[in-house]
Amino acid sequence: MTDRELDAAGIDDPGLRAAYGHCRTLNARHGRTYFLATRLLPVERRPAVHALYGFARWADDIVDTPAPGTGAARRGTELTELQRQLDEGLRRGRSSEPVVRAVADTARRYGIEHAHFRDFMSAMRADLVVTDYPTYADLRGYMHGSAAVIGLQMLPVLGTVAPREEAEPHAAALGVAFQLTNFLRDVGEDLDRGRVYLPADLLAAHGVDRELLRRSRDTGRPDGRITAALREFEALTRGVYREAEPGIALLDPVSRPCIRTAYVLYGGILDAVARDGYAVLHRRAVVPRRRRARVAAAGLVRVAGARLRHRAATRRGAAGTPRPQPVTTPGPARRTTPEEVS
Repeated sequence: MTDRELDAAGIDDPGLRAAYGHCRTLNARHGRTYFLATRLLPVERRPAVHALYGFARWADDIVDTPAPGTGAARRGTELTELQRQLDEGLRRGRSSEPVVRAVADTARRYGIEHAHFRDFMSAMRADLVVTDYPTYADLRGYMHGSAAVIGLQMLPVLGTVAPREEAEPHAAALGVAFQLTNFLRDVGEDLDRGRVYLPADLLAAHGVDRELLRRSRDTGRPDGRITAALREFEALTRGVYREAEPGIALLDPVSRPCIRTAYVLYGGILDAVARDGYAVLHRRAVVPRRRRARVAAAGLVRVAGARLRHRAATRRGAAGTPRPQPVTTPGPARRTTPEEVS
């Protein structure tokens, strides 16, 4: 994390600065798309986003990328210890564990509800024992904790120009849309972990089951029934993006370029999956680097415009002209857990 970001956020304690720096490293290493979008936020808000993402990434890694030979029981023990550290850190506002220390400080600064973190940890624990979901409703129940609450955690950091409760359903939907996108892109990888996140009833409607998915992945042969099911899941996911999109206009104007960029980049993953013929059981679809660069450049233009408008409004306010005030939280959002842009 750059000193400029930490200085702007008013983070002075050396240990706390190091904790936030560790979270930024996790974000940069594991979340290329979201990290890129985060670079479009006002500099003082970036450390909080890195802390939230860093914590989510850490918990997700316990579940999905354990050390060799680490069984479900051991991972459950690690999640229990993380839960204990988190509960204590949120209660005390500090922790000896760097990632927990940063996320606890962020929760305190921005007034983030502690229940969002508990719900997230419950979803991570479910991944140790639940391997498929009978219906989309069942999947949405899981994604409340694994994805929707990430959007809700982010909202106080981003700020809003409307009452927060008006923006919350859209923020939650955006978290879900991002995770559904990951589920579609990662069907093969998740299958290798023993999980199928595509609802069983959606698959069955196209004559697909786990065995057919496994056979296609093992043999490398496509199957029209699987393609049809994946196409329907893509359409479902695009519908959730449409639910989320109106919420961008409810954000603090200086935060909108970041979220708009993440929205476009993640949506681009769906485009890449379709262009690749829905071959997600055999290879990962990737948004071309040039496309990501174009989207980031457009985001920078929006950032510049938002800052100019903010400065103009500030000057008008200084001159006595009334202007609307953003409704923000008091204070100095794969499983959902988005190259550097200055």
